[in-house]
Amino acid sequence: MSAERAFVDSLKALASDPAARGLVDDCAVLEIGGETLVLTHDMLVEGVHVPMGADPADVAWKLVACNLSDLAAKGARPLGVLVGHMLGGDDARFAEGLGEVLSRYGVPLLGGDTVSGQAPRSWGLTAVGRATYRPVPSRAGAQPGDAVWITGPVGAAMIGFEGLRDRTGGDSTAYRRPAPRLAEGEALAPLASAMMDVSDGLLLDASRMAEASGVTFAIDSAAVPIAAPEARRADALRWGDDYELLATLPAGVEPPFEAWRIGEVLPQGEAPLLLDGEPPEGSLGYEHG
Repeated sequence: MSAERAFVDSLKALASDPAARGLVDDCAVLEIGGETLVLTHDMLVEGVHVPMGADPADVAWKLVACNLSDLAAKGARPLGVLVGHMLGGDDARFAEGLGEVLSRYGVPLLGGDTVSGQAPRSWGLTAVGRATYRPVPSRAGAQPGDAVWITGPVGAAMIGFEGLRDRTGGDSTAYRRPAPRLAEGEALAPLASAMMDVSDGLLLDASRMAEASGVTFAIDSAAVPIAAPEARRADALRWGDDYELLATLPAGVEPPFEAWRIGEVLPQGEAPLLLDGEPPEGSLGYEHG
């Protein structure tokens, strides 16, 4: 068990409110009167989630986008964000990027906090959304017989990161400035039995969703669309940072937009995930610790 998973497990006793969803989902879901609010918080760390010396405008964009992606996986419409910013010599550039991404997705800044400290820097953001469909989709809920779908290719962020690292001059947009699938999330929310975004690697996230649902996912690797050379398919399935949506839909139900059917849901077996009929070997994706 990773250090990250062990720590989250240690917090579950504290997260007794139903809104916390047992800390097995990407967001909290809070019922207030006739409204359902969806809340999420994510962080970026220099040298881990973004390169050391990355353009602060790109950092701001990615910070907002990865949180909006969590809202997308719940079919939620963003209401606003609160930003935690570690001050540096490039704060104006961070603010510029923040303005760009908030304007792009029509999301207001509601507040936040600023701190000073030493490298590596870190940033946090809380995003608040309003559910567009109830019950709000979760990682749990996938049923045997469902089909497994993904909204787009994986691997573009991996190729973009490597281009930045190796200074090859290739297109790094997918890594620097990901696009949360908000419209797709709203469209899938009434249809999906389970849904989450792909942030830590398709195989790892599929395994997590299968575990939460108490089923086994059987993924056909050749059916997964990739935005990388074919020789890198295995890497693309594990790399992460793609922020596509992974959803299970009942048999005969299809997304109302272009998407890819990449597998099926089976009754729970010995492993939560099968890749081409066998449990995948090695690391499935990115975990802290």
